[in-house]
Amino acid sequence: MRTGLYPGTFDPVTLGHIDIIRRACALVDRLVIGVAINRDKGPMFSLEERVEMIESVCAKLSAQTGTEIVAHPFENLLIDCARDVGAQVIVRGLRAVADFEYEYQMVGMNRVLDDSIETVFLMAEAQHQAIASKLVKEIARLGGDVSHFVTPDVNAALKDRLG
Repeated sequence: MRTGLYPGTFDPVTLGHIDIIRRACALVDRLVIGVAINRDKGPMFSLEERVEMIESVCAKLSAQTGTEIVAHPFENLLIDCARDVGAQVIVRGLRAVADFEYEYQMVGMNRVLDDSIETVFLMAEAQHQAIASKLVKEIARLGGDVSHFVTPDVNAALKDRLG
């Protein structure tokens, strides 16, 4: 069984994330969504809320694709998380050249730490390339419509959070 790990903070999960998850399902039998506990980023949603959002989205995708998808909170090194969940592949989504530069450095460091775990980059579909959780939160904070960037459930969660 090939296991992949798709890590991120998912604060909140966007249609861009969902696009990458759906496409990663074609590459692996089991996909672990690593929900990062990153206190430095000051997430809008708690870890529990982010995991719940991922589980809600992934239940539907798992049924559609036949791939087992599970959410897994983590706070350790990405490469250690990959080992913990038995991943042979780390899946990373790319939106722009700036993403690649950062990801390229991270792959190099991870290869030194464990060269048995490969990293695969998936480009977001064109309609999702501009979506970033940070921008979605900013638009929502300023009263903008984010329904084109997130699922209806996430949109409702954002409205609820921001009043």
